[in-house]
Amino acid sequence: MSAQKTSASRTKPVSAVGAFVGFVGFSALAGLLVTIGVTPAIAVAGVTTTSTIGVFESLPEYIEIGDLPQRNEVLAYQGGQPVHLATVYDQNRQELKFDQISDQLKNAAIDGEDKRFYEHGGVDMTSLVRAGVGSLAGGLGESGGGSTLTMQLVRNIKMQQALELPTEEERTKAYNDAVEQTIPRKLEEMKLAIGLAKKYSHQEILTGYLNIAYFGDQTYGVQAAAQHYYNKSATDLTPQEAASILAIVQSPNSRNLSDPKYYDANVARRDVILKSMYAQKHLTKEQFDAAIASKPADYVHLTAPNQGCKAAAGNGAQFFCDYAVKVVKQMSQLGGSEKDRNAAWRNGGYTVQTTLNLDLNNQQKDLLNKYDPNTETRFQLGATMNSIEASTGRILTMAQNRDFDQSLQSPPTATSLNYSVDKEYGGSGGFQTGSTYKLFTLLDWLKDGHGLNEVVNGTPHNITRWKQCGATDYTSYGPKNDSPGEKGDYTVAKATALSVNAAFASMAAKLDLCDIRQTAMDLGVHSADEKTELNSYPSSILGTNTIAPMTMASAYATVANNGTYCKPIAIDNITDANGKSLGGQPKECKQVLDPSVAATAAFAMQGTIQYGTAVGAQTADGTPMFAKTGTTDQAEQIWLVGASSKVATAYWQGNWDGGKVNLRRYSSGAGGGAYATARANVWKQAMTPINQMYPGEAFPKPSQTAIRGNSIAVPGLAGKTTDEARSIVQSAGLTYVDGGAQAGGGTAGTVSSTSPAEGSLLSKGSSVTVYTTDGSQATVPEVAGKALGDARSTLNGAGFGTVNVSDQFDPGNGKNQCTVSSVDPGAGTNTAKATGITLKLFGEKDGKAPKDCK
Repeated sequence: MSAQKTSASRTKPVSAVGAFVGFVGFSALAGLLVTIGVTPAIAVAGVTTTSTIGVFESLPEYIEIGDLPQRNEVLAYQGGQPVHLATVYDQNRQELKFDQISDQLKNAAIDGEDKRFYEHGGVDMTSLVRAGVGSLAGGLGESGGGSTLTMQLVRNIKMQQALELPTEEERTKAYNDAVEQTIPRKLEEMKLAIGLAKKYSHQEILTGYLNIAYFGDQTYGVQAAAQHYYNKSATDLTPQEAASILAIVQSPNSRNLSDPKYYDANVARRDVILKSMYAQKHLTKEQFDAAIASKPADYVHLTAPNQGCKAAAGNGAQFFCDYAVKVVKQMSQLGGSEKDRNAAWRNGGYTVQTTLNLDLNNQQKDLLNKYDPNTETRFQLGATMNSIEASTGRILTMAQNRDFDQSLQSPPTATSLNYSVDKEYGGSGGFQTGSTYKLFTLLDWLKDGHGLNEVVNGTPHNITRWKQCGATDYTSYGPKNDSPGEKGDYTVAKATALSVNAAFASMAAKLDLCDIRQTAMDLGVHSADEKTELNSYPSSILGTNTIAPMTMASAYATVANNGTYCKPIAIDNITDANGKSLGGQPKECKQVLDPSVAATAAFAMQGTIQYGTAVGAQTADGTPMFAKTGTTDQAEQIWLVGASSKVATAYWQGNWDGGKVNLRRYSSGAGGGAYATARANVWKQAMTPINQMYPGEAFPKPSQTAIRGNSIAVPGLAGKTTDEARSIVQSAGLTYVDGGAQAGGGTAGTVSSTSPAEGSLLSKGSSVTVYTTDGSQATVPEVAGKALGDARSTLNGAGFGTVNVSDQFDPGNGKNQCTVSSVDPGAGTNTAKATGITLKLFGEKDGKAPKDCK
């Protein structure tokens, strides 16, 4: 509840009868104070000779001035230096010390509101009696009921306390009670004012009053008022500026300077204050005449308060600002409970140094504006870029294609949802990650002792047995590959670079799905809606969990950081209103992967950039980088996540509303083709300045042992009988599969080939399909250069009974007539023995047939 909505209730008309009662009441009140003591400063001496005095004594005596809500300043980095990002506050206030406040303001306050301020002890008897007479004439209105500055400070403190209550109902009631103009309320104000005067000096009371008072248009304190209305500091104001500010306090909604329609009312009260300042000899005749002659239009320079993250500096930094503020309000430096932390932030005065790099964030926002424009109308396009420093977890960027807007009716180009972070911090539920989630299968594969050169089945096939938390899961699952041409056996390294779905299903079938999930969780991965756990269904290996882009960036940063996970942090330091450093978010890093596993995974994913699905992502500077792409089934979510050794960057683009528009079929028109196909180029442009600021190094090389893993080479079985082959395969720790007979040469029933081929590396228990020959084929022998008769004999000996001679001849050299120049089918070809073999011979030098060839 704002003061703007309630302060209008401060002044209430009263009837003639009420005015008379008010006069009698004030007379009694004055008499009470006289009875209690000669001056209000000793009015709490404890005399209780009458019931009236008893009522007065039963009221609370003290109220604290306390800390007032102030602005909080949020900082980022630009050019390596701290710079202003945003001013965030519950109330637009900046406290000043006594000697920082213009003398004109102090004089205007005292001369206009409480001329005997330095003479009384919180309550002014003369003004109180005059207020009683005023109430007889018209109620406790403009006279303020004889309120001294100290009494007004009491009222403002109680108003402020009301605004800090937890519920709207409580705030409204307490606020209306604080501003209620009744004799009991006035009595309480007097008692508390006396207490204030006993505890605080006149300077402290005056300073407190000028810092707490509400000056309309959501502006609190004289410094904020001077900045808002005059675009200058309250340290140096002219008489008319000072008087105009003080003219606001009694009627902040009708005398503020936010609109020319309030100027006349302001000037009327301003001139009263100026006359008082002149009468008290705080203005010369020349100053007074100039001030009276001035018009608000001459000195009002209205400046809109740059409040909140929407007004954050930088290009697209508003989402990070909003996230950082939410993080700060959960930090223990502000208090042990949520209530304490919220109160501390509301009181303000904090300077928060965040981790944001404005230079990089600005550049990434420009990229998103170009390649993922928020003006896209064909579907709800969202896009983010998030960069994290691998060795610390510091969030360097949080760029988003849509603009930041928390209004109920956001324009179509804007949103209040922060797509980069979890639902708790940004309202977004995350997005399916596609094949970027394959990283965790790869890591678990390596952790389990497997290698990159092991061969797995990449042909789409149904798998009906899975390990799920130690138990057997009989779910039938066989994912399709992205391209129909992807089939056959793949090394894990190649399957990673080319992102072959079926190959990863084959890998996962040899692991425990819960172990894959745990590996992801070790790297900080969790559902964007933290009320939902990561699932470990067979399909989850291809990225069906909904995860925030920043979470994926952090996971990939772990691989870049040699297996050490650092929790993302947004706050480097907090400084309180007194200039004391409170520290920032602690660096929380933990070794979660063996460095050799991280190095081997990075090596595999470098192939994605070199020859895989992220070709085009390599920066011109040659910085070693790895990456993984991700595309959901209908290409409605598109990812590229990768890293140098220093910084990880996640680039997401997709249908933020869950729609199924295929991003391979739509283009932004910015060049680079469809949204989906432009990702490598866009990611490269994002990493180029990052590599300049954070130069990356070569990743550690994986050992040959890590590349090979605990794999078993497929033994050579050619020419073996099936019994011999079965024994050899089983002895090697592999599973023998009879592939049946195939047309081939050699002795029927002996091994002709295997799948995977001889020498391929397999994990223990993997299947080797063994094919035997039916003996129906023979291999065409080499007969080139032989005489026709010798060639025919050789072919007949190999099993080919039909040998033909072509009637075409190749030109001879005079010595090689009638010798074989070529054979069809060619030498080395396996073909059916019944196949006719055609020989071509050398003829005369001119290519004519020789006289006789036998």
